[in-house]
Amino acid sequence: MTQRKVTRDELLAYVKSQIKEIDVQGLKRWLEQGPPPRVVDIRERDEFEQGFIPGAKFIPRGHLELQIEDYEPDRETPIVLYCAGGVRSALAAKALQDMGYQHVYSLAGGFSAWKHAGLPFDVPRKMTDEQRIRYSRHMLIPEVGEEGQWKLLDAKVLLIGAGGLGSPAAMYLAAAGVGTLGIVDYDVVDLSNLQRQILHGVEDIGRAKVESARETLASINPDVRVIAHNTPLNSENVMEIIRDYDIVVNGSDNFPTRYLINDACVMAGKPLVDGSIFQFEGQVTVYKADEGPCYRCLFPTPPPPGEVPSCAEGGVLGVLPGVVGCLQAVEAIKLILGLGHPLIGRLLLYDALSAEFHEVRLRKNPRCPVCGENPTITELIDYEEFCGVPLPRRDGAAQHAQPLLETV
Repeated sequence: MTQRKVTRDELLAYVKSQIKEIDVQGLKRWLEQGPPPRVVDIRERDEFEQGFIPGAKFIPRGHLELQIEDYEPDRETPIVLYCAGGVRSALAAKALQDMGYQHVYSLAGGFSAWKHAGLPFDVPRKMTDEQRIRYSRHMLIPEVGEEGQWKLLDAKVLLIGAGGLGSPAAMYLAAAGVGTLGIVDYDVVDLSNLQRQILHGVEDIGRAKVESARETLASINPDVRVIAHNTPLNSENVMEIIRDYDIVVNGSDNFPTRYLINDACVMAGKPLVDGSIFQFEGQVTVYKADEGPCYRCLFPTPPPPGEVPSCAEGGVLGVLPGVVGCLQAVEAIKLILGLGHPLIGRLLLYDALSAEFHEVRLRKNPRCPVCGENPTITELIDYEEFCGVPLPRRDGAAQHAQPLLETV
């Protein structure tokens, strides 16, 4: 016997009998009264670019079954699908039901019905063809996508220092498309810098580091706006400088700046991605005072002068800041995108000689003088003078508190 062929209309009628539909007014009330469902636009990109329901996630129909689990793995979460007129979304709703999603709806009439009802819609920002090519590898990652790339382009990151750590961090943040990079540095390029500070070349010797950095970053990605702060960082200007940035990446190599930028970030509510290096060892962490410890939770006061040698005194393996600076860039990008588990309350230690990473848990100190329950430091200090004088203890020795660490 020849099997009777099912027509398109018969197939659609059968599918609609198997799924749930919602009209535009019902969806409007649901979104207003909450808790809202997941709304997914399954049209093609050229349709999406004409306008979309506010808050909708764009997943083209051809990618829906492959990407929906990354977007919403919970099969119990309500999902509303829509296309232009309600046909493709009905078929897609049946497909998601077959995948085990329990509460899937197709929007009757689709986006056309939403628009004709006079309901609000957004028009997406459009990337240039060049941007689509440049950031294509990012946008292929479901957790990043075009939405995440726009977050990067809108982000503002301040780098303290254009040296060993600041160089790789700045270059990879620029390559990733972080839209605004501020760089604070008052130094000029020296021949001894070129062993590790890859933002600069031989032709830059004698130039201000911020100018050399700006030129290099522009050659990497013209999308990025580089703001040069060619000035010493101090208690008078730090709050004004960090004010307009979302995240601060610290690559400084001295204690006055470390304490100054930590205190300023706590007071301004800015996350601080901190890194440090010495000889063959490096470390990275993220200080975010509302979620974990700050630098003073570990070290309430600076060490006595001369107790801890700088890289200029003790040396550093040239490739080491490349490893640590790249890790700082990764942490900054995670914060921008809201992905993964940032190194908040965790200190990542790297030993280049053994090629080993170790993690240490950091505990918030309730008696921290800056972010503790009863802070005693409420305004910024003249750290150059402060770090130049050891703090006396009763026995006359210099005081430097031990960090609150838990090895894991």
